[in-house]
Formats: sequence, C-alpha cells, structure tokens
Amino acid sequence: MKHFLIALVFLTTAFSYAQDTGSIVGKLLDKEYNNEPLAFANILVKGSTKGTTSDMDGVYAITELTPGSYTIVVSFVGYLTQEVPVTVTAGNATQVDVIMSASAAALDEVVIQTTTRKESETALLLDQKKAVIIKESIGAERLSQIGATDAAAATSKISGVTKSEGSGEVYIRGLGDRYLSTTMNGLPIPSDDVNNKNINLNLFSTNMIENVGISKTYTTSAYADQSSGNADITSKGYSKKELSIGISSGYNTNLFGVDNFKKSIISEDVTLGFHKKEYALVDLITRQGWDPLEQKNTGNYGIAISGGTKFEVFGKQVKLFAAGSHSKKYNYQEGIFRSYRSNILDNEFTDTELSNTSINSTGYINLGLKLNSNNNIRISSLSVNKSDDNVYEQGRNGEGYVFDQDPQEDGAFVRDQNFKQTTMLINQIEGDHNITERNTLKWAAGFNYVLAQEPNRIRNEVNILDENTVQYAHVGDYQQRKSSQQIEDTEYNAYIIDAIELGKFDEDANTRPLKLNFGADYRQKDRSFNSLFIGVRARDFQVPTVDDFSETFTTENFNNGLVLRERDPDLYDADLNIIAGFANLDFGLNKKFSGNVGVRLERDEINVNWDVANFVGRLGSIKKEYTEVYPSVNLKYELNENQFLRLASSLTQTLPEFKELAPFEYVSPTGRVTRGDPDLEKSDVFNLDLKWEFFPKRSELISATAFYKQIKNPINLAQTRGSSGIFEYSNTGDAADVVGLEFEGRVDLITNDDDEALLNLNANVTKMWFTQDLLEDYQYNNISETDLQGASDLIINGSLSYNSHKEKEFIATLTGNYSSDKIYALGSPEDFTNSAVLYNDAIIEQGFVTLDLVVSKQITDNLLVKFTGGNLLNPEIKQTQNIRNINSGIQTNETVLSYKKGSLLSLSLKYTFK
Repeated sequence: MKHFLIALVFLTTAFSYAQDTGSIVGKLLDKEYNNEPLAFANILVKGSTKGTTSDMDGVYAITELTPGSYTIVVSFVGYLTQEVPVTVTAGNATQVDVIMSASAAALDEVVIQTTTRKESETALLLDQKKAVIIKESIGAERLSQIGATDAAAATSKISGVTKSEGSGEVYIRGLGDRYLSTTMNGLPIPSDDVNNKNINLNLFSTNMIENVGISKTYTTSAYADQSSGNADITSKGYSKKELSIGISSGYNTNLFGVDNFKKSIISEDVTLGFHKKEYALVDLITRQGWDPLEQKNTGNYGIAISGGTKFEVFGKQVKLFAAGSHSKKYNYQEGIFRSYRSNILDNEFTDTELSNTSINSTGYINLGLKLNSNNNIRISSLSVNKSDDNVYEQGRNGEGYVFDQDPQEDGAFVRDQNFKQTTMLINQIEGDHNITERNTLKWAAGFNYVLAQEPNRIRNEVNILDENTVQYAHVGDYQQRKSSQQIEDTEYNAYIIDAIELGKFDEDANTRPLKLNFGADYRQKDRSFNSLFIGVRARDFQVPTVDDFSETFTTENFNNGLVLRERDPDLYDADLNIIAGFANLDFGLNKKFSGNVGVRLERDEINVNWDVANFVGRLGSIKKEYTEVYPSVNLKYELNENQFLRLASSLTQTLPEFKELAPFEYVSPTGRVTRGDPDLEKSDVFNLDLKWEFFPKRSELISATAFYKQIKNPINLAQTRGSSGIFEYSNTGDAADVVGLEFEGRVDLITNDDDEALLNLNANVTKMWFTQDLLEDYQYNNISETDLQGASDLIINGSLSYNSHKEKEFIATLTGNYSSDKIYALGSPEDFTNSAVLYNDAIIEQGFVTLDLVVSKQITDNLLVKFTGGNLLNPEIKQTQNIRNINSGIQTNETVLSYKKGSLLSLSLKYTFK
C-alpha cells in the first residue's frame, strides 16, 4: 500500500506538470524505529519558502519546481537535519527517499546541521507514540503558549499531575512528595528544602528547559525509589545562534491597599538574596533588634537573559547555551489558624498575617562537544540562590488564645521572623558513544551541593493585656528566642548503560531485532544538620506594644532580670548509599507487539546519627539496609497505526527520608511541630497499568488508563498522642490500595487551511479510590481504615488555547486545575480506653480550583509582549478538622487554617537578537 502511494504521487505529479515544471517526491524512514515511516517531518527547498511535511506513511511531495539544481533540507525535532542535493527536470518527478536518524552513524554523504531537540508538542507526542513505556512530556513550545514560567507549572498540565498551592509539592495520581522522584537529564537532583524529598520545580525557569517528562510506570534502568512516577527535566542545549533578553513587572492583588507590609530585621544583612552574617547568634540577642521593618515598594520584577552560539576548538565543534535570571516577588496573606487536642481548643488566632519577600537568582550553562560523528560529550551546570524573607504574625487584634499560657490564655500574640537562603549547585557530564552500528554506550556523572541556612530566626510569644501593656509569655525559657539552622548536602551520582542490538529487522518474519540494555547506577548522598537555640527568660517584663520588643533585650535589662538561656545545638548526620545493576530487553515479536522486560538488583543503605534535645539521652543512631530485586514489564500492542494498548507492571519502593527518620523537632511559624521517627521502615509498592492511546493526527491524543497500586507499610504524616501535639512520620498500617482511572484528550477544535490548530483543547481527568488499614495506635472512634495522607481522589486539568498562526503571532491560553480534598495529617487517639471521645480527627486540606490566563503577541520579528494572570480565582486555601463537643457529643467541621495567595498579574517584554 505504501509503495502504491509513492507511485501514485510520482505519476500524478509527473502528469500534472509535464510541460514546464518538475517535482520531488519520496518517503522518509525512521532508523531509530527499524525504518518505519516517519510522519510530520519537515521537507524544505533550501533558499526558498517551498516545503511540505510527510504524511502518516512518511510520504511527501514538493511540486511546481522550475527545472534545475536544488538542495532539500529534511528535518525533524530530535533528529539530525539532512541536506540532500537534487536535480529536477521538466515533466519528471524525482524520487528521494531519506533515512532519518538521531545518530550520525547511519548517514552517508549528508551534511549534518543540528542535533537533538525535543521541544515541540508534535515531536513529543510522536515520541510518546513510539515509546514502549508509558510516558508523557510537555515541551518548551507548549510551555511558552500556556505561559508556564517554571517546571512546577509545566508538570501540572500533564494528566494526573497537580501542584499543591499550599506546599508547592507536585502530586502524581494524587500521591505526594515521598512517592515521587525527580531527575535532571536522567540524574538525581537534590531537594532545596529539608521538609521535602524532591526539589521545588519552581526553581527551573522555562528559559532553561527543553521539556519536562513524567514517567508513571517503571523500568529497571531507574532507581527503585519511585512509586507514583518520575519527573525528568531535560535541560536546554544550543539550537540556534541568538540572544534573548526579557524583563517583567507585576503585582500580587493581595497587596492592594496593604500599608503594613513587613520585612524582617534580618533583611538588613541581605544583598540581592545573599545573607552576610555579622555576629554570632548569641551576640545578636543584644546587637541586633527584635522588631521587623516596613517595606514600602512591593512591586514584582524580573530579568532574564539567554543565548547560544557554536564555535570550533582544535577542530572540534563546541556548542554553548547559557541562561540567567534574577527576580524579586512580594506575597501577602491573611487568614486564621486553630489547633485542637482531644477535641478541645488548644489555640486560636483569627488574624494571621504573612509578609513574604522572595528573591531568586539562577545561572545555567550547557556545553556540547562533538568529538566526532560517533562520540559526543555534554556538560551542564546549574546554580541557584533563592531566599525567602518571612514575617509571620498572629494575634495582633488582641483576640488570640493559647491554652494554659502564662500570664494568661487570652490576648496571645506570636511573631516569627525568618530569612531562609538556599544555595544549590548541580553539575553534570554526559557521554554518548556509538561503539558500533549496533552498540551504543551512554554514561553520566553528577555532583550536587546544597547549603540551606536560616541564620537568625526570631520568635516572640507574648500576651496583650490592654491597649498599652504587652507582657512576655512564660511557659518555658525559649518563648523569646533567636535560632539558627544549617543543612549541608553533598551528593555524587553516576550511571552507565550499554545498548546492544541483537540481529536485524526481518522483513519476511516481520520481527524486530532484540535490544539488550544493561548497566549500573551509583549514588552517595551525605547530610550535615545543625540547629541552635538561644532563649531569653523575660518573665514579668512588659512593653507598650508588640512593635517595641527591641526595648527589652538590652544589656541593661540583662543586668536587671533577663536571663540568657543557651543549650547544646541539635545535630544529626546522615548518609544514603545506593548501588545497583540492571538489565532489560527491548523486543518485538512482530510489528504490532513489542515490549521491554527487565530486572534490577539494588542495595540501599541509610545511616542517621543524632544528638538532639528532645530525644531521651540526646544521642542515638540507626542503620537501614535493603537489598532487593525489582522487576518490570512494559508491553505495547499496535491496534492500528494510530491506536495502541500498553500494559505495565513493576515492583518499586518508597525509602524514608532523612527528616522522616531523625527525631529532630521543627516548629513552623504557626506553632505546629513536626519530627521524624527512627523506627520508620520503607514501603514496598506493586504497580499495574493498562492504557489505551489514540492519535487522530499529529497534534492530537485521546487516551484512557486504568491503574492499581498496593503499598505495604505505607508512610503517613500523623498526629501523635500527648499534650505536645506533634506531627510525626510513621508506618500507620500494613497495606494501602490505590485504584484509579485516567482520561486525557488533546483535540484541535478549529484549524486553518494548513491544518494548523487555531483553537486547541487539552483536558484530563483522574479519579482514584484509596483504602488503607490502620494499626491499633491510630484507630479511634471506630475508624480502622482511612484514605492515604496527601492524596487527592479527583484531579482535573484543562486548557483552551488560541493561536493565530500569523507572521505576528497572537496566542491566548486559559488553563484551569482542580484537585479534591486530601488528608494533610492522619488522626490518632489520645487515650485508647476512651478513644471514642478523646481523639484528634484527621486534618483535611480542602480542594479548590485555580485559573490562569496568558496572552502574548509578537509585535515584531524580535519583540514579544506577554500578559499573565495567575491564580485569577484566588481560592481560599483551607484545612478543616471534625471536632466533637465533649459535653453534647455534637460534631462540627472547624477551619483550622486558611488563607488566600492572591492573584499574580504581570507584564513581560522579550527581545531576541537574531
């Protein structure tokens, strides 16, 4: 049939233009997929505007060519561009068949222009179509259209993926941070926050991203510590010689009318997000003030620059791409906070305020070195410095309440000032080598470094007695304190993988060659943690207002009743060591049925040593060792050239994180205390997926997936028993089950004469059902089963995009996201005998809808203007808890935390020098 199509094109064009013109016809084949037809590739006549694209059978035709010599340029995103000389004669159709390849090894008499880039949505959809495993990606092209400014916003546009507006964490199929792994170019990258396993993807701006991929199923070449999936960021490399400069300005609507925005006293020691420590922590008690400062200007701004070039060094081609950005944003939130113990109000504040100033500076460089046609080296380096200056207050209205506080319970006020600075370096080197035509070797190595500091956190807890009298609270000696915290992580990681094709494509038997992939992974991560508290006993001391604390902490007052409290620092050191070997086999029994089966042997070792005040005896240590075999199976069946069935099954794990194991207690600004559990064990996960995919045309996709997960020893954040009200990570049950359905559609609603989408709809829905049993320690009020902590059972994402596809392009995109209620923390009994009454119910984070609008216009060939409206609905972020009245037995649903983030309005200009 395909040969008939070429012949038909050949004869038709020859007949139609026999008199004065000729044509070029042919077929494009994909070497990476056993010379199957390559659809949607571009074929252009060099030096002219004439061109076309190949159809589903790889067939193309360029007609009405004046007789003469031409060069056709054949290109496809992610493949090597080829230039082929052609002679056209009158009345004839010249046939030129081209084999396209991502490798230079198979090319003969071809001029190679560019190398791998997978940014366009069409290319990524085709990659998804051809892949054996279940994967989804979003590229730079679509990121630009929908106005995503970073990788976190990018992932939330993929089916079954959401980003928590409360914590910033990414959820895949409702499962949160601990079930996810994050990589850059296939190598592990560190977390920028001790509270999270994964890095905040907000740090990756789109000017350094080629694409973001989500793999929801497992193959043995990856680390086994991923149960919901893996998010891999492919960083950008050189594509063409140009320089772009962008500037932006914006405002958070929460700041309209706010005249009391604050910045911490620590900000006096900060320049462009970098803190310079002037004194030791104990000296800061008297040498630096205790009251925040006023911030007048609260407009956001940002600047970004990126560009690339190529040159030769000692006869070798070098490609360079670099990007940098600096931004400053102001955020303001108002809300409420409450907490309950045993269904009794423990504290209440109806006027919480947060003033946040965020500064982010990023630098990225990518160097590509082409040693020869078979050997390439790629070096990437990313540096990030981010800072957050926070001033949190609750109780300024005089209505705050704290149970059993001295000197009184009413009139409670809390202020928490904190400056957090995180410096992160990610350095990677990758190599691709074609050993022979059928043997390719890939390797990579990385070094990561993170330094996260809170150099001077200031906390005051007081009582407002009347309009002119504020007295310092005194339940312990550390309610007035300054503290510091430092986390230093270093990590080395590497992989090597060899791929050998066993045999050739057998056209008679209609079978594909086997491909054996085998290799090894290594990862070593070390952490050093230090936290120091300096407290002041200020019993019976008073000041006129909550803005006069600095008047108290003077040298004179330390000679007249103030008592300095010092204690040993809290310390823990931890390390993670992973070594693994793996092998998997790609196979094709025929053109329709293919797959990948593999096995992985992995050894994981976690060591934690601590010296912390809240642990009996202070000192302790643990060692966790796990050596397991992890199999995976990925099968694909081609129903026809546009429809596929995929089946995937695997065993994976969820390792406990350092912060989940170390018994250090971290106090949030609201007063919630979280600590780790040294007895925590890993979770083992069985995964099963069945997916149907339909690709109506090159830019469209319709799919449906059913999936199942069983999690043994699930890890959850739960409330603990006792008056301290601590949240702790624990194995709360023997097993949890997750069953889900996922639907996705990308369709072109309106197209132009060139079949380009003018109006495009992208929507996906994920529905899940969770059950997990509860161990006796977590059963209360006849509750013995619960949902998974941190998991939403319904996720809906959608976007509607308009693109004019004119020379001065106009693009408008409206995107919406919804994730349903999820458990923030599991409940627990306070007393087993009276667990029907004395218990703490689960805290629920309520679902909400977000809506974003992006409008951009290409003013000239060089100038782009973009307006972004983020979080336009400005929903209330709210946590609730069921509370049962001890006397009446009536249960009510109480709000324990709420705030709004505000809508972010911004205007940006981007100028590109071409």
